[in-house]
Amino acid sequence: MTCIPPDPAPPAPRFGFDASEGPLVNGTQIVGIALIVAGALGLAYGGFSYTKDTSAVKLGPIELSVKEKETVNVPMWAGIGGIVVGGLLLVMGGRKG
Repeated sequence: MTCIPPDPAPPAPRFGFDASEGPLVNGTQIVGIALIVAGALGLAYGGFSYTKDTSAVKLGPIELSVKEKETVNVPMWAGIGGIVVGGLLLVMGGRKG
């Protein structure tokens, strides 16, 4: 009776990624994703606000400070533009020249 060794295991599937091809996502695509997210948030919220501390009066040991609430409105065209430019960067950034 002869003993036949088992066949070696097949190589693991590569799932379409080869390390020699470079990273899956490059810097241009990351910027595109960030612009899409920022544009969508700008459209959803329409703006944002923040609080700014200012020193109003300082007389010796006594100091009066004022907190001012500032609001920044994001125009609708800026949100749409961010989404469009981000989409273009995402699509065009994946192409190899």
